[in-house]
Amino acid sequence: MPSTLSGRRTRANLLLLLASAIWGFAFVAQRVGAAYVGPLTFNAVRFGLGALVVLAVIWWRGRRVGLSAERDRRAWRAALGPGLAAGVALTVASNLQQSAMSSVPAGNAAFITGLYMVFVPLIAAFRGHRSSASTVVGVVSSVIGLYLIAVTDAFTIGTGEVLLIISTLVWAGQILIIDRYGAVSALRLAAIQFITCSLLSSIGAFVLDPAPFTGIDQAIIPILYGGILSVGIAFTLQVVGQRDALATHASLIMAMESVFGAIGGAVLLGESLGLRGYVGAVLMVGGIVISQWGVARQSAPTSPDPEPVAP
Repeated sequence: MPSTLSGRRTRANLLLLLASAIWGFAFVAQRVGAAYVGPLTFNAVRFGLGALVVLAVIWWRGRRVGLSAERDRRAWRAALGPGLAAGVALTVASNLQQSAMSSVPAGNAAFITGLYMVFVPLIAAFRGHRSSASTVVGVVSSVIGLYLIAVTDAFTIGTGEVLLIISTLVWAGQILIIDRYGAVSALRLAAIQFITCSLLSSIGAFVLDPAPFTGIDQAIIPILYGGILSVGIAFTLQVVGQRDALATHASLIMAMESVFGAIGGAVLLGESLGLRGYVGAVLMVGGIVISQWGVARQSAPTSPDPEPVAP
Protein backbone atom coordinates (compact mmCIF):
# COMPACT_ATOMS: atom_id res chain seq x y z
CA MET A 1 0.00 0.00 0.00
CA PRO A 2 2.73 2.57 0.82
CA SER A 3 4.49 1.87 -2.49
CA THR A 4 1.19 2.30 -4.35
CA LEU A 5 0.53 5.63 -2.62
CA SER A 6 4.09 6.73 -3.32
CA GLY A 7 3.69 5.83 -6.98
CA ARG A 8 0.41 7.76 -7.24
CA ARG A 9 1.98 10.84 -5.67
CA THR A 10 5.00 10.64 -7.97
CA ARG A 11 2.70 10.39 -10.97
CA ALA A 12 0.63 13.32 -9.68
CA ASN A 13 3.73 15.48 -9.20
CA LEU A 14 4.91 14.68 -12.72
CA LEU A 15 1.50 15.63 -14.16
CA LEU A 16 1.57 18.93 -12.26
CA LEU A 17 5.13 19.60 -13.44
CA LEU A 18 4.05 18.96 -17.03
CA ALA A 19 1.10 21.35 -16.58
CA SER A 20 3.46 24.02 -15.21
CA ALA A 21 5.81 23.54 -18.17
CA ILE A 22 2.94 23.87 -20.65
CA TRP A 23 1.72 27.05 -18.94
CA GLY A 24 5.24 28.47 -18.78
CA PHE A 25 5.93 27.92 -22.49
CA ALA A 26 2.48 29.37 -23.25
CA PHE A 27 3.97 32.81 -22.61
CA VAL A 28 6.12 32.25 -25.71
CA ALA A 29 3.00 31.35 -27.72
CA GLN A 30 1.22 34.45 -26.43
CA ARG A 31 4.22 36.63 -27.27
CA VAL A 32 4.38 35.29 -30.84
CA GLY A 33 0.61 35.43 -31.30
CA ALA A 34 0.51 39.07 -30.19
CA ALA A 35 2.42 40.02 -33.37
CA TYR A 36 -0.36 38.77 -35.65
CA VAL A 37 -3.75 39.04 -33.93
CA GLY A 38 -5.43 41.35 -31.45
CA PRO A 39 -5.50 40.27 -27.78
CA LEU A 40 -9.27 39.75 -27.64
CA THR A 41 -9.27 37.78 -30.88
CA PHE A 42 -6.44 35.58 -29.59
CA ASN A 43 -8.26 34.80 -26.36
CA ALA A 44 -11.65 34.34 -28.03
CA VAL A 45 -10.25 31.57 -30.21
CA ARG A 46 -7.91 29.90 -27.72
CA PHE A 47 -10.43 29.72 -24.87
CA GLY A 48 -13.05 28.42 -27.29
CA LEU A 49 -10.65 25.62 -28.26
CA GLY A 50 -9.84 24.96 -24.60
CA ALA A 51 -13.54 24.70 -23.77
CA LEU A 52 -13.97 22.04 -26.48
CA VAL A 53 -11.16 19.97 -24.97
CA VAL A 54 -12.63 20.17 -21.45
CA LEU A 55 -16.13 19.38 -22.73
CA ALA A 56 -14.72 16.28 -24.44
CA VAL A 57 -13.08 15.19 -21.17
CA ILE A 58 -16.36 15.70 -19.27
CA TRP A 59 -18.25 13.62 -21.84
CA TRP A 60 -15.65 10.84 -21.73
CA ARG A 61 -15.59 10.72 -17.91
CA GLY A 62 -19.39 10.72 -17.75
CA ARG A 63 -19.56 7.78 -20.15
CA ARG A 64 -16.83 5.91 -18.26
CA VAL A 65 -18.59 6.07 -14.88
CA GLY A 66 -22.14 5.82 -16.23
CA LEU A 67 -23.27 9.23 -14.96
CA SER A 68 -27.07 9.62 -15.06
CA ALA A 69 -28.63 12.46 -17.05
CA GLU A 70 -30.26 13.93 -13.94
CA ARG A 71 -27.03 13.99 -11.95
CA ASP A 72 -25.26 15.52 -14.94
CA ARG A 73 -27.86 18.33 -15.13
CA ARG A 74 -27.56 19.02 -11.39
CA ALA A 75 -23.78 19.26 -11.72
CA TRP A 76 -24.06 21.75 -14.60
CA ARG A 77 -26.65 23.86 -12.73
CA ALA A 78 -24.45 23.98 -9.61
CA ALA A 79 -21.42 25.10 -11.65
CA LEU A 80 -23.26 27.72 -13.76
CA GLY A 81 -23.14 30.70 -11.37
CA PRO A 82 -19.54 30.21 -10.16
CA GLY A 83 -18.43 29.48 -13.73
CA LEU A 84 -19.94 32.72 -15.05
CA ALA A 85 -18.35 34.78 -12.24
CA ALA A 86 -14.97 33.13 -12.76
CA GLY A 87 -15.36 33.57 -16.53
CA VAL A 88 -15.81 37.33 -16.22
CA ALA A 89 -12.67 37.58 -14.08
CA LEU A 90 -10.82 35.30 -16.51
CA THR A 91 -11.84 37.55 -19.42
CA VAL A 92 -10.44 40.65 -17.74
CA ALA A 93 -7.23 39.00 -16.53
CA SER A 94 -6.38 37.13 -19.72
CA ASN A 95 -6.99 40.10 -22.01
CA LEU A 96 -4.98 42.49 -19.85
CA GLN A 97 -2.18 39.92 -19.91
CA GLN A 98 -2.38 39.36 -23.67
CA SER A 99 -2.46 43.12 -24.30
CA ALA A 100 0.86 43.38 -22.47
CA MET A 101 2.53 40.57 -24.44
CA SER A 102 3.26 42.80 -27.43
CA SER A 103 5.70 44.87 -25.37
CA VAL A 104 6.87 42.64 -22.50
CA PRO A 105 9.29 39.72 -23.00
CA ALA A 106 7.84 36.28 -22.28
CA GLY A 107 10.19 35.63 -19.35
CA ASN A 108 9.38 38.92 -17.64
CA ALA A 109 5.66 38.35 -18.17
CA ALA A 110 5.91 34.86 -16.66
CA PHE A 111 7.59 36.10 -13.50
CA ILE A 112 5.24 39.06 -13.01
CA THR A 113 2.17 36.86 -13.59
CA GLY A 114 3.51 34.37 -11.03
CA LEU A 115 2.82 36.98 -8.36
CA TYR A 116 -0.79 35.78 -8.26
CA MET A 117 0.42 32.96 -5.98
CA VAL A 118 1.53 35.62 -3.50
CA PHE A 119 -1.51 37.86 -3.94
CA VAL A 120 -4.00 35.07 -3.19
CA PRO A 121 -2.97 34.64 0.49
CA LEU A 122 -2.40 38.41 0.74
CA ILE A 123 -5.96 39.19 -0.38
CA ALA A 124 -7.23 36.46 1.95
CA ALA A 125 -5.38 38.18 4.81
CA PHE A 126 -7.15 41.47 4.08
CA ARG A 127 -10.45 39.55 4.22
CA GLY A 128 -9.71 38.49 7.77
CA HIS A 129 -7.76 35.27 7.30
CA ARG A 130 -4.69 34.87 9.47
CA SER A 131 -1.46 35.67 7.61
CA SER A 132 1.66 33.62 8.40
CA ALA A 133 5.21 34.95 8.72
CA SER A 134 6.14 33.05 5.56
CA THR A 135 3.49 34.96 3.61
CA VAL A 136 4.91 38.29 4.78
CA VAL A 137 8.46 37.26 3.87
CA GLY A 138 7.25 35.96 0.51
CA VAL A 139 5.45 39.20 -0.29
CA VAL A 140 8.48 41.35 0.59
CA SER A 141 10.82 39.19 -1.48
CA SER A 142 8.44 39.14 -4.44
CA VAL A 143 7.87 42.91 -4.40
CA ILE A 144 11.63 43.54 -4.44
CA GLY A 145 11.99 41.07 -7.29
CA LEU A 146 9.14 42.71 -9.19
CA TYR A 147 10.83 46.09 -8.81
CA LEU A 148 14.08 44.75 -10.27
CA ILE A 149 12.29 43.16 -13.22
CA ALA A 150 9.69 45.81 -14.06
CA VAL A 151 11.27 49.13 -13.06
CA THR A 152 14.18 50.44 -15.13
CA ASP A 153 17.33 52.19 -13.88
CA ALA A 154 15.63 55.46 -14.79
CA PHE A 155 12.83 54.58 -12.31
CA THR A 156 10.20 54.14 -15.00
CA ILE A 157 7.80 51.25 -15.56
CA GLY A 158 6.29 50.32 -18.92
CA THR A 159 2.60 50.20 -19.77
CA GLY A 160 2.87 46.45 -20.39
CA GLU A 161 4.22 45.80 -16.93
CA VAL A 162 1.41 47.86 -15.39
CA LEU A 163 -1.16 45.82 -17.30
CA LEU A 164 0.45 42.60 -16.11
CA ILE A 165 0.44 43.69 -12.47
CA ILE A 166 -3.26 44.61 -12.71
CA SER A 167 -4.01 41.31 -14.44
CA THR A 168 -2.21 39.44 -11.66
CA LEU A 169 -4.54 40.97 -9.08
CA VAL A 170 -7.52 39.87 -11.18
CA TRP A 171 -6.01 36.36 -11.53
CA ALA A 172 -5.86 36.20 -7.74
CA GLY A 173 -9.51 37.25 -7.50
CA GLN A 174 -10.49 34.60 -10.05
CA ILE A 175 -8.71 31.92 -8.03
CA LEU A 176 -10.50 33.03 -4.86
CA ILE A 177 -13.85 32.78 -6.70
CA ILE A 178 -13.05 29.20 -7.70
CA ASP A 179 -11.81 28.38 -4.21
CA ARG A 180 -15.07 29.61 -2.68
CA TYR A 181 -17.06 27.16 -4.80
CA GLY A 182 -14.81 24.14 -4.37
CA ALA A 183 -17.80 21.80 -3.93
CA VAL A 184 -18.91 22.09 -7.57
CA SER A 185 -17.56 20.06 -10.48
CA ALA A 186 -14.13 21.48 -11.30
CA LEU A 187 -14.24 20.50 -14.96
CA ARG A 188 -17.74 21.89 -15.51
CA LEU A 189 -16.81 25.14 -13.79
CA ALA A 190 -13.75 25.33 -16.03
CA ALA A 191 -15.78 24.68 -19.18
CA ILE A 192 -18.31 27.38 -18.28
CA GLN A 193 -15.63 29.95 -17.48
CA PHE A 194 -13.75 29.17 -20.71
CA ILE A 195 -16.94 29.49 -22.78
CA THR A 196 -17.79 32.76 -20.99
CA CYS A 197 -14.32 34.13 -21.65
CA SER A 198 -14.47 33.10 -25.32
CA LEU A 199 -17.87 34.73 -25.87
CA LEU A 200 -17.03 37.97 -24.03
CA SER A 201 -13.66 38.20 -25.79
CA SER A 202 -15.39 37.69 -29.15
CA ILE A 203 -17.72 40.59 -28.45
CA GLY A 204 -14.84 42.72 -27.22
CA ALA A 205 -12.75 41.90 -30.29
CA PHE A 206 -15.26 43.57 -32.60
CA VAL A 207 -15.22 46.68 -30.41
CA LEU A 208 -11.56 47.00 -29.36
CA ASP A 209 -9.31 45.00 -31.69
CA PRO A 210 -8.19 47.07 -34.70
CA ALA A 211 -8.69 44.13 -37.09
CA PRO A 212 -10.93 41.57 -35.33
CA PHE A 213 -10.49 37.92 -36.28
CA THR A 214 -7.86 38.61 -38.93
CA GLY A 215 -4.35 37.16 -38.96
CA ILE A 216 -5.50 33.92 -37.30
CA ASP A 217 -3.90 31.86 -40.07
CA GLN A 218 -0.52 33.46 -39.31
CA ALA A 219 -0.87 32.81 -35.59
CA ILE A 220 -2.43 29.36 -35.88
CA ILE A 221 0.39 27.51 -34.07
CA PRO A 222 0.45 29.86 -31.03
CA ILE A 223 -3.36 29.78 -30.91
CA LEU A 224 -3.50 25.97 -31.08
CA TYR A 225 -0.84 25.72 -28.37
CA GLY A 226 -2.58 28.30 -26.18
CA GLY A 227 -6.02 26.74 -26.66
CA ILE A 228 -5.55 22.99 -26.81
CA LEU A 229 -2.43 22.55 -24.69
CA SER A 230 -2.40 25.50 -22.28
CA VAL A 231 -6.13 25.93 -21.66
CA GLY A 232 -7.54 22.45 -22.32
CA ILE A 233 -4.92 19.79 -21.60
CA ALA A 234 -2.86 21.54 -18.90
CA PHE A 235 -5.95 22.36 -16.84
CA THR A 236 -7.09 18.74 -17.07
CA LEU A 237 -3.62 17.59 -15.98
CA GLN A 238 -3.88 19.92 -12.97
CA VAL A 239 -7.29 18.54 -11.96
CA VAL A 240 -6.08 14.94 -12.26
CA GLY A 241 -2.72 15.63 -10.62
CA GLN A 242 -4.15 17.43 -7.59
CA ARG A 243 -6.17 14.33 -6.70
CA ASP A 244 -3.13 12.54 -5.27
CA ALA A 245 -0.53 15.29 -4.76
CA LEU A 246 0.24 16.69 -1.34
CA ALA A 247 -0.81 20.33 -1.09
CA THR A 248 2.77 21.35 -0.25
CA HIS A 249 4.18 19.59 -3.31
CA ALA A 250 1.45 20.89 -5.62
CA SER A 251 1.89 24.54 -4.65
CA LEU A 252 5.68 24.43 -5.03
CA ILE A 253 5.51 22.65 -8.39
CA MET A 254 3.02 25.21 -9.72
CA ALA A 255 5.50 27.96 -8.84
CA MET A 256 7.77 26.50 -11.54
CA GLU A 257 5.51 28.04 -14.21
CA SER A 258 7.52 31.28 -14.04
CA VAL A 259 10.81 29.44 -14.47
CA PHE A 260 9.54 27.55 -17.52
CA GLY A 261 8.34 30.85 -18.98
CA ALA A 262 11.83 32.32 -18.65
CA ILE A 263 13.39 29.18 -20.16
CA GLY A 264 10.98 29.31 -23.09
CA GLY A 265 11.69 32.99 -23.70
CA ALA A 266 15.46 32.42 -23.61
CA VAL A 267 15.56 29.26 -25.75
CA LEU A 268 12.87 30.01 -28.33
CA LEU A 269 12.92 33.81 -28.52
CA GLY A 270 16.49 34.61 -27.54
CA GLU A 271 15.39 36.77 -24.61
CA SER A 272 17.60 37.66 -21.66
CA LEU A 273 16.57 39.18 -18.35
CA GLY A 274 20.02 40.63 -17.70
CA LEU A 275 21.76 40.49 -14.32
CA ARG A 276 19.22 42.81 -12.69
CA GLY A 277 16.34 40.76 -14.08
CA TYR A 278 17.81 37.42 -13.03
CA VAL A 279 18.32 38.67 -9.46
CA GLY A 280 14.71 39.86 -9.47
CA ALA A 281 13.57 36.51 -10.87
CA VAL A 282 15.34 34.60 -8.09
CA LEU A 283 13.75 36.86 -5.46
CA MET A 284 10.30 36.45 -7.01
CA VAL A 285 10.50 32.66 -7.28
CA GLY A 286 11.88 32.53 -3.74
CA GLY A 287 9.02 34.71 -2.49
CA ILE A 288 6.42 32.58 -4.28
CA VAL A 289 7.88 29.35 -2.90
CA ILE A 290 8.12 30.72 0.66
CA SER A 291 4.57 32.09 0.67
CA GLN A 292 3.10 28.94 -0.86
CA TRP A 293 5.03 26.71 1.54
CA GLY A 294 3.43 28.52 4.46
CA VAL A 295 -0.06 28.33 2.95
CA ALA A 296 0.29 24.63 2.14
CA ARG A 297 1.55 23.73 5.63
CA GLN A 298 -1.52 25.39 7.15
CA SER A 299 -3.96 23.63 4.83
CA ALA A 300 -5.08 20.05 4.73
CA PRO A 301 -3.74 17.69 2.05
CA THR A 302 -5.32 18.00 -1.35
CA SER A 303 -8.75 16.41 -1.55
CA PRO A 304 -8.67 12.96 -3.14
CA ASP A 305 -11.67 13.89 -5.28
CA PRO A 306 -11.65 17.34 -6.88
CA GLU A 307 -15.16 16.83 -8.22
CA PRO A 308 -17.46 15.85 -5.34
CA VAL A 309 -20.66 16.66 -7.24
CA ALA A 310 -20.04 14.68 -10.41
CA PRO A 311 -17.04 13.41 -12.35
